[in-house]
Amino acid sequence: MKAKNPSSKPERTSRREFTKCVAATLAAAAPLAATMARAQTPAKTKQAPAPPNPSPPAQEKPSPIAEAYAEVARARFSKQVTPEQFEQIKKDLEGNVRVAERLRAVKLKNGDEPDFVFSAE
Repeated sequence: MKAKNPSSKPERTSRREFTKCVAATLAAAAPLAATMARAQTPAKTKQAPAPPNPSPPAQEKPSPIAEAYAEVARARFSKQVTPEQFEQIKKDLEGNVRVAERLRAVKLKNGDEPDFVFSAE
């Protein structure tokens, strides 16, 4: 067995270790994100909700979930990513979270079916 030299290349993180790190970080951030989501939920009114905005305004406050994802990315990739690239990653994550929120807002009826028909033979 070959002995590892501490001055040689840094040890690579395996996919399993990376997944464990992300899961632990998200598990730690989940209570905060849930608290922030409840705090941002407006009181129910009798008015119908406005349709979701197709693109978020530039001045809108970032989502706490997107911030948590950005912190995971910063913890994992801070040495490989420049600050400009990290800002782009944050914008992309924010967009992904906003799209997921819009998709979640669409309520399906019991009769709604997928676009394909599955048949087992």
